Amino acid sequence: MNFDILLKNLQNAHVALHASAAKSVNITMTIRNWLFGFYIVEYEQKGEDRAKYGEKLLLTIEKELKHSGLKGLSATNLKIFRQFYAIYPEIGQTASDFLVQNSLIGQTASDKLKTIDIKDINAITKVAGKIKRIGLEPVKIIQSLSFSHIVELIKIDDPLKRAFYEMECVKGVWSVRELQRQIGSLYFERSGLSKDKNKLSELVSNKAVKLKPADVFNDPVAIEFLGLSDRALVAETDLEQAILDHLQMFLLEMGNGFCFEARQKRILIDDTYDFIDLVFYNRILKCHVLVDLKVEKFKHDFAGQMNAYLNYYKHEVMTDDDNPPVGILLCTDKGNTMVKYATAGLEKSIFVHKYMVNLPSKEELENYIKNEIV
Repeated sequence: MNFDILLKNLQNAHVALHASAAKSVNITMTIRNWLFGFYIVEYEQKGEDRAKYGEKLLLTIEKELKHSGLKGLSATNLKIFRQFYAIYPEIGQTASDFLVQNSLIGQTASDKLKTIDIKDINAITKVAGKIKRIGLEPVKIIQSLSFSHIVELIKIDDPLKRAFYEMECVKGVWSVRELQRQIGSLYFERSGLSKDKNKLSELVSNKAVKLKPADVFNDPVAIEFLGLSDRALVAETDLEQAILDHLQMFLLEMGNGFCFEARQKRILIDDTYDFIDLVFYNRILKCHVLVDLKVEKFKHDFAGQMNAYLNYYKHEVMTDDDNPPVGILLCTDKGNTMVKYATAGLEKSIFVHKYMVNLPSKEELENYIKNEIV
């Protein structure tokens, strides 16, 4: 063995095992989510005390799971898991096989997961198996598609259309974004009208963005499942990192009631994950302060994005005792710096007289950013 062969062996080992790790994460997470859906539906249909919770069941589950330290299990996600189970009940056999093979469950009451009754899962799968289904075999779906792919697929009501995208996605090794793009471009409908369907499929495949093992570890759903920090999802440049590091300290050292809450705070808006660079709570103003940094020239889209963040906080985070949140948008490009405050409809006079007393002025922030990038 020479040095070149050594390097080649190391690279090959990394590629093979990295891909294997990504596949394991995908399979385990997808089966977990299917089981959640199974449990919820079983409880809704047979739970002894189900009437006690009614329509608030998912919100109650979310609250209790969050209290126990489990992340990423919002009522919205639980609803998705329930829908996943309803659309793909036949995955039960694959799920039960996986649990038995990995010694997570067996046939007796002494098993690790005592609350899962494998007979119930298999019974449901047997019933589902009698219904003729088009599309991929359940084991192929589990092994070849991430749960983020599945989330996009269960949005499709037409079983034939869903099956089409299942098969094309696996055949083309599409990334999640590519699947979204193809659905948005009406590939299914175009294929139905095309005289040469194979040629169209070949053209789409050649242009498609392929799924890479690394995509799994940049997937918000997988990051939540693995219990990793949201910051693992965001690639900050050295300049962005330096500015955000120092800006965080600058605002805290100002006093004026600033309390740090989060860096790269992940929020879900219309089925899309977004990240807020810095989130503070000001105990004097009794409101959240959201900071977004753009290392580029100001675009009007940035203001719209900040307003979306503020509206999210107003409807999803703000309590009855809180005042409306405010946003600070910082743009710096080639030595030019601009600071904008966003108030999401708050009257200007109230903002100036009540809020600005405890917030840094635009000039202070602009000068601070300029000094940071010198």
